[in-house]
Amino acid sequence: MIQTETTPNPDSLKFLSEKTLSTIGTEEFKKEKQNEIKIPFIKDLLNFKGVELILLSEKFLSVKKNNEVSWNELKPMVISHLNDYFAKNNKPILHENKEITKNIDNNDETVNKIKEVLDTKIRPAVARDGGDIKFKSFENGVVKVQLQGSCSGCPSSLLTLKQGVQNLLKHYVKEVNSVEAVE
Repeated sequence: MIQTETTPNPDSLKFLSEKTLSTIGTEEFKKEKQNEIKIPFIKDLLNFKGVELILLSEKFLSVKKNNEVSWNELKPMVISHLNDYFAKNNKPILHENKEITKNIDNNDETVNKIKEVLDTKIRPAVARDGGDIKFKSFENGVVKVQLQGSCSGCPSSLLTLKQGVQNLLKHYVKEVNSVEAVE
């Protein structure tokens, strides 16, 4: 059974599943990069009118739409697409696959502390809102992160980044001076 939850971003909706959607972590897929995507379920969903972005996590899928379509139109189509996938497949949408590469771990102690705070304190809160946050780099006291899913383009994401993420990272990792979002 698929349930939905609103997110702070009015253009994003979170679809919760009892079944596992991903066994390899959280991944984001954008309409503009559709040609690079090899997963039929994702390609089909990005072809739905108005769908701009998809974030797939272990137990939820976030869909970000544009103004071409209303949630009244799109929501039943997404639920039907998910139900149809699981009626025909026993495996998660994202599973071990050579097509998807993970970031190479950095052995830097400060970077590892930053990633730990992101993973344990920040990512769970962001996931509740249908999004994700990915570490990109740390240089000269500046942490660069990428906001994904519902957080991407959300009106309150800059506030979340500065007041939430930056304050937490500065508190737990003394080397951090500021946090910036990157594409």
